[in-house]
Amino acid sequence: MMLNTTAWNRLRYNLYAPVYDLVADRAFRRARRKALEAVDWTAGQRVLILGAGTGLDLPYLPRDIELHGTDLSPAMVARFRTRADELGFDFSTEVMDAERLDYPDNYFDVVIMHLILAVMPDPARGLAEAHRVLSDDGLLCVFDKFQPDSHPAGWVRRTLNIVTSAIATDITRQARPLLEGAGFNILRNEPVMMGSLFRALLADKSPRSRRNASAIA
Repeated sequence: MMLNTTAWNRLRYNLYAPVYDLVADRAFRRARRKALEAVDWTAGQRVLILGAGTGLDLPYLPRDIELHGTDLSPAMVARFRTRADELGFDFSTEVMDAERLDYPDNYFDVVIMHLILAVMPDPARGLAEAHRVLSDDGLLCVFDKFQPDSHPAGWVRRTLNIVTSAIATDITRQARPLLEGAGFNILRNEPVMMGSLFRALLADKSPRSRRNASAIA
Protein backbone atom coordinates (compact mmCIF):
# COMPACT_ATOMS: atom_id res chain seq x y z
CA MET A 1 0.00 0.00 0.00
CA MET A 2 1.37 3.42 -1.00
CA LEU A 3 1.78 6.06 1.70
CA ASN A 4 0.14 9.41 1.05
CA THR A 5 2.38 12.46 1.19
CA THR A 6 1.39 13.46 4.72
CA ALA A 7 2.04 9.97 6.08
CA TRP A 8 5.36 9.81 4.21
CA ASN A 9 6.43 13.16 5.68
CA ARG A 10 5.57 11.99 9.18
CA LEU A 11 7.53 8.77 8.69
CA ARG A 12 10.62 10.32 7.17
CA TYR A 13 10.88 13.14 9.72
CA ASN A 14 10.50 10.65 12.54
CA LEU A 15 13.49 8.87 10.98
CA TYR A 16 15.41 12.13 10.43
CA ALA A 17 14.83 13.43 13.97
CA PRO A 18 17.90 11.85 15.66
CA VAL A 19 20.30 13.37 13.11
CA TYR A 20 18.32 16.42 11.99
CA ASP A 21 20.30 18.92 14.05
CA LEU A 22 23.59 17.69 12.60
CA VAL A 23 22.35 18.60 9.12
CA ALA A 24 20.06 21.59 9.68
CA ASP A 25 21.51 23.54 12.59
CA ARG A 26 24.84 24.94 11.45
CA ALA A 27 23.80 25.13 7.79
CA PHE A 28 20.75 27.35 8.38
CA ARG A 29 21.67 29.13 11.61
CA ARG A 30 22.51 32.53 10.12
CA ALA A 31 19.51 32.53 7.78
CA ARG A 32 17.08 31.60 10.57
CA ARG A 33 18.41 34.40 12.76
CA LYS A 34 18.19 36.95 9.97
CA ALA A 35 14.59 36.01 9.16
CA LEU A 36 13.53 36.31 12.79
CA GLU A 37 15.34 39.61 13.32
CA ALA A 38 12.88 41.22 10.89
CA VAL A 39 9.99 40.69 13.34
CA ASP A 40 9.12 43.52 15.72
CA TRP A 41 9.05 41.49 18.93
CA THR A 42 7.16 42.65 22.02
CA ALA A 43 6.62 41.01 25.38
CA GLY A 44 3.61 38.74 25.69
CA GLN A 45 3.14 38.05 21.98
CA ARG A 46 1.42 34.78 21.16
CA VAL A 47 3.71 33.01 18.68
CA LEU A 48 3.13 29.86 16.62
CA ILE A 49 5.90 27.89 14.90
CA LEU A 50 4.52 25.60 12.20
CA GLY A 51 6.75 22.69 11.30
CA ALA A 52 8.70 23.49 14.45
CA GLY A 53 11.01 20.51 14.05
CA THR A 54 13.54 20.10 16.85
CA GLY A 55 13.30 23.78 17.82
CA LEU A 56 16.25 25.20 15.91
CA ASP A 57 14.51 28.61 15.74
CA LEU A 58 14.25 28.85 19.52
CA PRO A 59 17.69 30.36 20.32
CA TYR A 60 16.77 33.41 18.20
CA LEU A 61 13.40 34.11 19.83
CA PRO A 62 12.78 36.33 22.88
CA ARG A 63 11.92 34.44 26.06
CA ASP A 64 9.04 36.74 27.12
CA ILE A 65 6.56 35.39 24.56
CA GLU A 66 3.81 32.78 24.74
CA LEU A 67 5.21 30.08 22.47
CA HIS A 68 3.30 27.35 20.63
CA GLY A 69 5.00 24.79 18.40
CA THR A 70 3.51 22.15 16.11
CA ASP A 71 4.97 19.48 13.91
CA LEU A 72 3.66 16.46 12.04
CA SER A 73 6.36 14.23 13.54
CA PRO A 74 6.05 13.02 17.15
CA ALA A 75 9.82 12.50 17.30
CA MET A 76 10.43 16.11 16.28
CA VAL A 77 7.88 17.40 18.80
CA ALA A 78 9.62 15.49 21.60
CA ARG A 79 12.94 17.14 20.77
CA PHE A 80 11.31 20.56 20.43
CA ARG A 81 9.78 20.13 23.89
CA THR A 82 13.16 19.31 25.43
CA ARG A 83 14.89 22.30 23.80
CA ALA A 84 12.10 24.77 24.70
CA ASP A 85 12.16 23.60 28.29
CA GLU A 86 15.94 23.92 28.52
CA LEU A 87 15.79 27.47 27.13
CA GLY A 88 13.14 28.55 29.62
CA PHE A 89 10.18 29.26 27.35
CA ASP A 90 6.54 29.48 28.42
CA PHE A 91 5.37 27.05 25.75
CA SER A 92 3.04 24.34 24.56
CA THR A 93 3.68 21.90 21.74
CA GLU A 94 1.46 19.50 19.82
CA VAL A 95 1.65 16.93 17.08
CA MET A 96 -0.45 18.62 14.41
CA ASP A 97 -0.81 18.86 10.65
CA ALA A 98 -0.08 22.45 9.58
CA GLU A 99 -2.74 22.12 6.89
CA ARG A 100 -5.41 21.39 9.54
CA LEU A 101 -4.71 23.53 12.59
CA ASP A 102 -6.65 23.08 15.80
CA TYR A 103 -6.52 26.75 16.82
CA PRO A 104 -9.18 29.48 16.71
CA ASP A 105 -9.28 32.29 14.17
CA ASN A 106 -7.12 35.39 14.72
CA TYR A 107 -5.33 33.77 17.67
CA PHE A 108 -1.61 34.48 17.07
CA ASP A 109 0.45 37.66 16.84
CA VAL A 110 3.24 35.95 14.88
CA VAL A 111 3.25 32.78 12.78
CA ILE A 112 6.64 31.33 11.81
CA MET A 113 6.98 29.00 8.81
CA HIS A 114 10.63 28.08 8.37
CA LEU A 115 11.57 25.32 5.92
CA ILE A 116 8.01 23.96 5.84
CA LEU A 117 6.37 25.42 2.72
CA ALA A 118 8.70 23.42 0.48
CA VAL A 119 7.74 20.12 2.12
CA MET A 120 3.98 20.54 2.61
CA PRO A 121 1.78 18.47 0.28
CA ASP A 122 -0.48 21.51 -0.20
CA PRO A 123 1.37 24.74 0.70
CA ALA A 124 -1.60 26.89 -0.36
CA ARG A 125 -3.76 25.16 2.22
CA GLY A 126 -1.06 25.52 4.87
CA LEU A 127 -0.80 29.26 4.19
CA ALA A 128 -4.59 29.58 4.28
CA GLU A 129 -4.53 28.04 7.76
CA ALA A 130 -1.70 30.36 8.84
CA HIS A 131 -3.75 33.30 7.55
CA ARG A 132 -6.82 32.10 9.45
CA VAL A 133 -5.11 31.79 12.84
CA LEU A 134 -3.08 35.02 12.50
CA SER A 135 -4.51 38.18 14.05
CA ASP A 136 -5.45 41.04 11.73
CA ASP A 137 -2.37 43.02 12.76
CA GLY A 138 -0.12 39.97 13.05
CA LEU A 139 2.99 38.98 11.08
CA LEU A 140 3.96 35.92 9.07
CA CYS A 141 7.69 35.06 9.06
CA VAL A 142 8.83 32.72 6.27
CA PHE A 143 12.24 31.24 5.45
CA ASP A 144 12.51 28.63 2.71
CA LYS A 145 13.83 27.75 -0.72
CA PHE A 146 11.92 29.19 -3.68
CA GLN A 147 11.98 29.30 -7.44
CA PRO A 148 12.30 32.95 -8.59
CA ASP A 149 8.94 34.71 -8.90
CA SER A 150 9.88 36.07 -12.33
CA HIS A 151 9.42 32.74 -14.12
CA PRO A 152 8.29 29.16 -13.46
CA ALA A 153 10.77 26.33 -13.08
CA GLY A 154 12.31 24.99 -16.28
CA TRP A 155 12.37 21.35 -17.30
CA VAL A 156 15.77 20.65 -15.68
CA ARG A 157 14.59 21.92 -12.31
CA ARG A 158 11.25 20.14 -12.63
CA THR A 159 13.03 16.89 -13.44
CA LEU A 160 15.42 17.26 -10.51
CA ASN A 161 12.42 18.07 -8.32
CA ILE A 162 11.11 14.52 -8.75
CA VAL A 163 14.09 13.31 -6.73
CA THR A 164 14.38 16.18 -4.23
CA SER A 165 10.67 16.06 -3.37
CA ALA A 166 10.89 12.38 -2.49
CA ILE A 167 13.86 12.69 -0.14
CA ALA A 168 13.82 16.32 0.99
CA THR A 169 11.89 19.30 -0.41
CA ASP A 170 10.18 20.78 -3.45
CA ILE A 171 12.44 23.20 -5.34
CA THR A 172 9.88 24.61 -7.80
CA ARG A 173 7.55 26.63 -5.55
CA GLN A 174 7.32 30.41 -5.86
CA ALA A 175 6.93 32.63 -2.81
CA ARG A 176 4.89 35.58 -4.08
CA PRO A 177 2.09 33.62 -5.78
CA LEU A 178 1.73 31.39 -2.72
CA LEU A 179 1.66 34.16 -0.13
CA GLU A 180 -0.44 36.62 -2.09
CA GLY A 181 -2.80 33.83 -3.11
CA ALA A 182 -3.44 33.15 0.58
CA GLY A 183 -4.24 36.82 1.27
CA PHE A 184 -0.87 38.00 2.56
CA ASN A 185 0.83 41.30 1.80
CA ILE A 186 4.61 40.88 1.47
CA LEU A 187 6.50 43.50 3.47
CA ARG A 188 10.00 42.13 3.04
CA ASN A 189 11.51 39.61 0.64
CA GLU A 190 15.26 39.09 0.60
CA PRO A 191 17.79 36.40 -0.30
CA VAL A 192 19.56 34.97 2.75
CA MET A 193 21.45 31.90 1.51
CA MET A 194 22.86 30.23 -1.62
CA GLY A 195 22.33 33.22 -3.86
CA SER A 196 18.61 33.75 -4.18
CA LEU A 197 17.55 30.14 -3.62
CA PHE A 198 16.77 30.60 0.09
CA ARG A 199 14.68 33.66 0.93
CA ALA A 200 13.34 35.30 4.09
CA LEU A 201 9.94 36.96 3.85
CA LEU A 202 7.85 38.99 6.26
CA ALA A 203 4.17 39.49 5.51
CA ASP A 204 0.94 40.69 7.05
CA LYS A 205 -2.69 40.26 6.12
CA SER A 206 -3.57 42.37 3.12
CA PRO A 207 -6.23 45.08 3.62
CA ARG A 208 -8.43 43.25 1.14
CA SER A 209 -8.32 39.96 3.07
CA ARG A 210 -9.08 41.80 6.33
CA ARG A 211 -12.11 43.45 4.75
CA ASN A 212 -13.34 40.13 3.41
CA ALA A 213 -12.97 38.48 6.80
CA SER A 214 -14.89 41.32 8.46
CA ALA A 215 -17.68 41.04 5.89
CA ILE A 216 -18.00 37.28 6.46
CA ALA A 217 -18.08 37.77 10.26
